[in-house]
Amino acid sequence: LKSFKECNLPCAANATLVGTMGDPVEIRGWQLHSLPADPVSIDNALLVTRGKRWPLCIDPQGQAHTWICDMEEEHNLEVTTMANPNMLRSVENCIRVGRPLLFEDCGETLDPSLEPVLARATYKQGGRILIHLGDSDIDYDENFRFYMTTRMSNPHYLPEICIKVTVINFTVTLDGLQDQLLADVVNIERPDVEERKVALLGIAADKKKLSDIQDE
Repeated sequence: LKSFKECNLPCAANATLVGTMGDPVEIRGWQLHSLPADPVSIDNALLVTRGKRWPLCIDPQGQAHTWICDMEEEHNLEVTTMANPNMLRSVENCIRVGRPLLFEDCGETLDPSLEPVLARATYKQGGRILIHLGDSDIDYDENFRFYMTTRMSNPHYLPEICIKVTVINFTVTLDGLQDQLLADVVNIERPDVEERKVALLGIAADKKKLSDIQDE
């Protein structure tokens, strides 16, 4: 914001990532799927879902893992690890049928065979979208989503990994923990406030639907 003001570029006085890229209805859905209610977690969730590269979450408390598993359960999420001997087969199957895939407990290095997946190195041939994985070309379903989490609290990723993935720090901060506790207390002590919030989100959902219909 400081740089924007120095260059005399127009910007909101209190712009936030959530305000710019967040959808209140979608965020509420994430929270119903176990995403903590603090601003840091919501910002992280936006980076996971809006990023151009696949996310790698530093997740010592397991909050990102729980949220991803809950959110993608209805889409038949497959969970595997780098150490699994059938790892490449899982990746291949998920890419083919468009299922989400979660790699849990990643280390500080990633398997070189995942290089085309991380680079999203797809190409078109005869109207089909393909990706070269291992020693074969397979159909690439656009619905495929790829997540990685690590339980290490302070991993050191080399630059060649950082440029291929979006590294997101899901470690709970003191402020984040206070916000989560406050949200839980409000839920229990003042359910009427929570109901009002849900009602407001319902109005937001209706407004979004109205604007989508107008756009069409």
